[in-house]
Amino acid sequence: MSAGSNSPSPATEGPSAGPRLSAAEEKPRFALFIATAAGLGYIPVAPGTFGSLVGVLLALLPFWGVIGLLRIVFLFAHVRGPKFSWVHLAADPVDALLCAQCALAMLVAAIGAWSSTRVARFWSQKDPQRVVIDEVSGQHLAIVLGCGVPVARTIMATNYNWQLRMVGFGLVTARTALNWKYLLLGLILFRVFDIWKPFPARQAESLPGGWGIMADDWVAAIYAALGLWLARALGL
Repeated sequence: MSAGSNSPSPATEGPSAGPRLSAAEEKPRFALFIATAAGLGYIPVAPGTFGSLVGVLLALLPFWGVIGLLRIVFLFAHVRGPKFSWVHLAADPVDALLCAQCALAMLVAAIGAWSSTRVARFWSQKDPQRVVIDEVSGQHLAIVLGCGVPVARTIMATNYNWQLRMVGFGLVTARTALNWKYLLLGLILFRVFDIWKPFPARQAESLPGGWGIMADDWVAAIYAALGLWLARALGL
């Protein structure tokens, strides 16, 4: 037996013998999940558009949540007796749905800036194409700013036919008389301004880290919201 036979061979060293990644170099799985919008950013064709569609759905979530809550109330009222057979919600000074939208917009913006910063550092790219949380945040903000203008509104509901009867069709707040056409227009306008990047969107890209990734989409959202306001003023 030779003198070097006691040293382990490369085949028996195992994976632990190699260099270990530091905490900063390990794959940020949660940040990747958020930044790519649950993997939509990996779609090879138009990932930004798919991210924008998530932003539209995000704007609808609070509204759908209230509808579901009201249906539970109606079911409970039907069991308890006829005196709870109808619900009338008049316009309140504070729009709870609009407050929920604003809180959601700030949450998505904050977590988007954090996740995109980590992912950009991990991929060593300034603005990776697979990061689409900026489109999610920007599209949601465009709809909230463009469609979140409250108007005189009343919501009526009855448990006789288990349906809600509303004045108009509010999609963002409880008092917004807008319909699917504004959502489609908001999607188109945001994508146009996001690709065009008018002033100061392109300048905002120079901000450090994830803020530069997110900020240009927020500028595009403001332009898209102004377009929605103009469409409503023209009666479209």
